Amino acid sequence: MIRWVRRLFLLLALAAGAAQPALAHEVRPAYLEIREIGPALYDVLWKTPAQGRMRLALDVDLPSDCESIAAPRTVLVDAAVLARWREQCAEPLTGRTIRIAALDATLTDAIVRFEPEEGPARLLRLTADSPAAILPASQSFADVAGTYFGLGVEHILLGVDHLLFVLALLLLIRSPARLIGAITAFTAAHSITLAGATFGVLYLPPAPVEAAIALSIMFVAVEVLHARDGRTGVAHRWPWIVSFAFGLLHGFGFAGALHDIGLPEGAVPAALLFFNLGVEAGQLLFVAACLAVFWLARRAPSLSHRWVQLAPTYAIGVAAAYWFIERTTAIIFA
Repeated sequence: MIRWVRRLFLLLALAAGAAQPALAHEVRPAYLEIREIGPALYDVLWKTPAQGRMRLALDVDLPSDCESIAAPRTVLVDAAVLARWREQCAEPLTGRTIRIAALDATLTDAIVRFEPEEGPARLLRLTADSPAAILPASQSFADVAGTYFGLGVEHILLGVDHLLFVLALLLLIRSPARLIGAITAFTAAHSITLAGATFGVLYLPPAPVEAAIALSIMFVAVEVLHARDGRTGVAHRWPWIVSFAFGLLHGFGFAGALHDIGLPEGAVPAALLFFNLGVEAGQLLFVAACLAVFWLARRAPSLSHRWVQLAPTYAIGVAAAYWFIERTTAIIFA
């Protein structure tokens, strides 16, 4: 919980003063996939966050009787370094401990997906406080629920663009009742598209969705500035409608993250439910932290100047504009 609160204030600082989330490389999760292809024989995929060609100094520690058959093949993809190799162990990995070296020295987590040759995949989340875990022979309902709830909280607190949209809503809406309505509409909408995309009923290409999410943040930021000048737009008059419409887009973004993580066979509804509940819990935690900051700011005379009050909105708009240009350019030149 303390680490999540610390991340909240880190993200608030990003929103107030940075167009490009340079620190996001430190808090994006690493991903380890171990797939059993034969008796104690495994294909390994290790994805670590990177900035430029510099990656986080994290390494996979398997049991000492495991040996790499060939040197890892590495490639830089989307601000991450992907390494693939094959491991031969003397004994199967089920029931044995794996560790992510140096994870306790970072703010990031590591998602571990273990696919045995027979049976459903297992999913674990390693943290700085718990950088090692035993690969279980099976996972109970409680294990699945707890893992996916934590992943949902983790995803929303690391999703700077989603949080900036919520922050822009908080800056726009002053009435508690209207704010509750807008947040509820946003929650309902992204829950619909998250579920629809997860079950294959709905689909939109990820790249245009990410660009449209950036555009939605820009739109609300502009509405905040107009409201400050006494010009009320559609988002100010009917915030729940705008929240619902853009929430549908954000739900596709959440679905993309859940697709990357993967869903356990035989427990897809439970995993989806608790991932969504985790997203909502993280969102409420973020809203509570923002409201606490607003309450403190109103009691600081030095923060009463108009330019100080407008700075977060301009920072949100600039960040969203940067993301929109970056993501649109990536689509054009893909």
